[in-house]
Amino acid sequence: MAIEKNDNDSMALASGIAAFEAKNFAQSLGLLGPIADQGNVDAQYRLAIMYQNGLGVVRNELLATKWMIAAANQGFALAQHGLGFMYMEGDCVNKNGVKAVNWFKKAAEQGLVGSLTTLAMMYEMGNGVDKDMEEAKKWYKLAGFSEDEMNLGQRLS
Repeated sequence: MAIEKNDNDSMALASGIAAFEAKNFAQSLGLLGPIADQGNVDAQYRLAIMYQNGLGVVRNELLATKWMIAAANQGFALAQHGLGFMYMEGDCVNKNGVKAVNWFKKAAEQGLVGSLTTLAMMYEMGNGVDKDMEEAKKWYKLAGFSEDEMNLGQRLS
């Protein structure tokens, strides 16, 4: 029986992801919900996105936050990045630069280029952290930017 349940869960996950990608969000929600409850990070992350953006469901900030945190706490880099943005922008949660940096760093440690770049920009602009050009350079370099591409402090002038 356990094998059948795992096979059914795998099929439901694949179907839920396919429905999500096809923008059939209501169908995706129904398929991914039970799998997210079982702790699947991909399902949790996709539910968070649907609730955050009102895709196939009424926007629900509490459920968006719940599912994003659940996936982020399991080390899912995209969810860590998403949670960082939620805190940086004050979307679904209270704006908190310290928490944003913390979550972006967790995703950056896994090599997520978007988080590396966002951290660099936060340090360059002093957004949520003290302005620190050396720290910005470090993150830009880790994201793959060359010295010429960085031009720190010159983009806004």
